[in-house]
Formats: sequence, C-alpha cells, structure tokens
Amino acid sequence: MIEVKSLSKDYGKRRAVDAISFDAQQGEIVGFLGPNGAGKTTTMRILTGYLQPTDGEASVAGFDVVEESLEVRKRVGYLAESVPLYADMRVFDQLKFMAELHHLKNADARVMETLAMVGMQDRAGGYIAKLSKGMRQRVGLAQALLHEPEVLILDEPTIGLDPTQVVEVRNLVREIGKERTVLLSTHVLSEAQQLCDRVLIINKGKIVAEDTPSALGSRLAGAERVELRVRGDANALAEKIAEIDGAQDIRIHNEGKLEFAFVAEKDIRPQVARLIVESDFDLLEMKSLGMSLEDVFLQLIKEEGKKNA
Repeated sequence: MIEVKSLSKDYGKRRAVDAISFDAQQGEIVGFLGPNGAGKTTTMRILTGYLQPTDGEASVAGFDVVEESLEVRKRVGYLAESVPLYADMRVFDQLKFMAELHHLKNADARVMETLAMVGMQDRAGGYIAKLSKGMRQRVGLAQALLHEPEVLILDEPTIGLDPTQVVEVRNLVREIGKERTVLLSTHVLSEAQQLCDRVLIINKGKIVAEDTPSALGSRLAGAERVELRVRGDANALAEKIAEIDGAQDIRIHNEGKLEFAFVAEKDIRPQVARLIVESDFDLLEMKSLGMSLEDVFLQLIKEEGKKNA
C-alpha cells in the first residue's frame, strides 16, 4: 500500500530526508520511530502530497505521490501533529463540512458512523473549543477516517495527551490497523513497541534499522539484559558489578532491585552470582529480560553519531 524508494528532501543546503526506502502492507501498523527533527514529519508530508520530494519516488495504493497526488489524497487519511479543527464549530458540523469536501453520499449518516467508531457520538453537538485535547485527537481521527481511506498516516497521535487518553487513542489505532495500512510516527519507544507490527528507526534523515520490535530487541550483537533482586544494598552491589569486565549499562531501580547488560559471548552471570554470595547478599531472583526497543534505539543512535563524528 505504501512504497518508498530512495526518497530525499532538501531544504536549501540541509537534507531532512536522505535516500530512504521502505514499504507498508495492508493490515500492518508500521512505526516511524526517531528523535525530534529526524525526518519523520517531512516523510509523512511527502506521502500525503503536501510536500514534493527533492529526489526518489513514493507511491500510495499504487498512485505516485507527485504525479497522481489527488488520487493519493482520496485514499489517505492524515492526522497531523496539530489537529486542524475549527474551534468555533460543533463537532458534527466540522465533520459534515469535511464530508462534503470529499463529496460523500449520506454525509450525515457517515459522520455519525465515524463518530461512533471513535467513541464520540455523544459529543456530536458540542463545540470543539470545549473539548479536551484527547477528545480533539479523537475528532481528528474521525476526520481522517471519514472517507474510508485505505491508508492512515498519523503524526505523533498521542503527543500531549494524559495517560488515560494515550491508552484510549492507542486502542483505537490498534483496532483501525486490523483492516487498514497505518503508518504512525512517534518518539515514544513504548508506543512503538506496544502498537507496531514493524518499526523503522530514523535518525538525521536516514533509516538506521527496520524490523519487528521483538527482532530489533535481539539485534544488539547478542547482548543480554538481566534483572537481579537481592536482600541488601543495591547501590553497593551495583558498584561491585561495575568492576566486572563485560558488565554494561547498570540500572538501579527500587531497593534491592537492579539490572545490568552483557554481551552473550562473555556471560558474566556466574561471576555476578559468586560476587553476591561472597559479599553476603541474599540472591532472591535473577532473570533474563532480553533487550528492549529502547536499548536498540539508544545503541543505534549512538552508533550513527560515531559514524558522523
């Protein structure tokens, strides 16, 4: 449904998107993960026809985003980071106005049907100005879904929401993604891990990794993360573990609980176990956690920074 080949975008001398290639299939939620300024929004604006690329090509539902941009827009629902809504309009009127722009038949019925999809049918008569940010996001999603698009492109759909609203919007996106192609950008690692079938990690305009969240978690050169729970001073134990050759990224949580990482070729768990016994700590638990998407993300960004140094 989405196909991108060697896509680039320049702003003067600055390259915002640098020869990226990827695809997204029907019924797939693909996460575009990267720090602010990485090129996520620029790519999405190209895919929705709002920007023209400097080089490369992209198509949505088989239509070229430059040569056939009107056909692309008919098939794409786009939720921008700042939802474009008229604050002085009622929810129903806003969506009916958009339905008429799309030349939809039975516009009233379609508006109510879409509001029901996002759980906002009881707010149809309310003014947009009086809605919470989470509710505005829902109206924005309804607006993006009005014309029954084949592809949904969401730019930071949960930014600025409170925890309850974040869960609600994520559940909506997960449900929508069962039938449509969804491309969503985020800089929230947990969001990508929970929502996406596949993740593209982008930094400084380049895609530095692409895989499923779980596969990305196992890519760090066989690295392993271990959680320990002991009876005793976790800070003191962390200092001792740090002296073991191969111990990495030690994190202390609450009292008696900490994590550390190591490379699989040099398994330091037996040394850690001996250290705990010899230091008169009681080992209550030791378990493998694997590497999280956050670990992968930080490592890849660090490696990319070294390449460009």
